Amino acid sequence: MKTIGLLGGMSWESTQTYYRLINEGVKTRLGGLHSAKLVLYSVDFAEIEALQHQGDWSATARILSEAALALQKAGADFLVIGTNTMHKVAPEIEKAIGIPLLHIADATSKALAQDGIERVGLLGTRFTMEQTFYSNRLEEAGIQVITPNQAERDEVHRIIYEELCRGEINPASREAYLEIVNSLSKRGAQAVILGCTEIGLLIQQTDTNVPLYDTTEIHAKAAVEQMLAQFSDSHS
Repeated sequence: MKTIGLLGGMSWESTQTYYRLINEGVKTRLGGLHSAKLVLYSVDFAEIEALQHQGDWSATARILSEAALALQKAGADFLVIGTNTMHKVAPEIEKAIGIPLLHIADATSKALAQDGIERVGLLGTRFTMEQTFYSNRLEEAGIQVITPNQAERDEVHRIIYEELCRGEINPASREAYLEIVNSLSKRGAQAVILGCTEIGLLIQQTDTNVPLYDTTEIHAKAAVEQMLAQFSDSHS
């Protein structure tokens, strides 16, 4: 079994979901008392969030690269960054480490392609929805990306930072998100990506008929597959 290096804390609310899903995935695959071999580095999100909104991405890259190196030195075989937005600095992090990075957008595009999804709505932070570091990765895989309008993007972003990252789940915000999901569907989206690791705390597939792709679940599942690839071969 390989050891996962989980770079978390962005926010810790979603990092605990990663931890649970990865361990559940290992238990499902291997049974018994098996659990995940995992090293966790959890950053102070207040520091990261301030730099995000200042636009100082190079400073966030330095912080996360140092954390990723610490995970490598602690014995991680590959890296999982437990957040969509901070994949903006994934290239800088990859340059700093000598272990593979399991990219969240690649895991997501693979899941979409397997289901034949060619046109998808994207929810996430303003950075993820408005910048190209995420959508380009999906479009390179042949998937067209639709984002909400400006007012909707502002509301999605606000709810993430002011509520979900603080562990607050509000029914009115759930309704707002579901309206935006429906709007994206009416504009031609075959499915909607929950492209922020906290969104799955607010809306789930049972809330809507529009297919939802929760990136936290997809990323965690891909991490389990990568960590058990050789283990499964040697125990089959």
